[in-house]
Amino acid sequence: MGKGRIVVTGASQGIGEAVARDLHARGYEVLCVSRSGRAAVGAAIACDMTDEAAVKALFEEIGAGGPILGLVNNAGFIANGPIAQIRTQDFEAMMRLNVTAVMIASREAHQLLKQSRGTIINMGSWFDKMGVRDNLTYCASKAAVAAMSRCMAVEWARDGINVINIAPGYIETDLNREFLAREKVQAFISRRVPVERAGTVDEVARLVGALFVENIKFLTGETIYIDGGQGIAH
Repeated sequence: MGKGRIVVTGASQGIGEAVARDLHARGYEVLCVSRSGRAAVGAAIACDMTDEAAVKALFEEIGAGGPILGLVNNAGFIANGPIAQIRTQDFEAMMRLNVTAVMIASREAHQLLKQSRGTIINMGSWFDKMGVRDNLTYCASKAAVAAMSRCMAVEWARDGINVINIAPGYIETDLNREFLAREKVQAFISRRVPVERAGTVDEVARLVGALFVENIKFLTGETIYIDGGQGIAH
């Protein structure tokens, strides 16, 4: 028998896929949600997280199978550009997936998590506390995720639900591997990141997995930065 069911959004690639693999290897039943409906492990579920009706239906279907042990809100994307050129529709599109979808998924999962005294892990970014050129929308979205995590943690503590915000720094994925391999970028990372490299999706996934395994309920509302020390380096 598995250790319990954990929902992972954005689970078809990158950090989400790595998280799903890690949780699966630890014996959890992983429900892998993505727009494409692809999954390397666990149960593959297709759902557009920006479609509120679809998300509600998703958790109703999941709930028919009983409570869930956890929710990992990982679905999101990054796009950048000068502030003076930001189009309102592009700003709102990122907010719908990076912010609103996190709120909706958490809200819809609340009762299922309350039954198991479960855990929500939101995937933020170390950009939540930084002023970054050409990244206003992404920084704003991840700052909102951190703020929502704190509010969820305080309000749902009475329900036995703890909420943790994980904030990765530069993490190598299939989507950015070519960019990170550029000589100029490598030089920047070596100079600015104390560990002198980008992180890996497996390192982020192992942190998520460890949090579920240890299940430290007194740890809630916090943002855990996994950025190689970049955010604190002077």
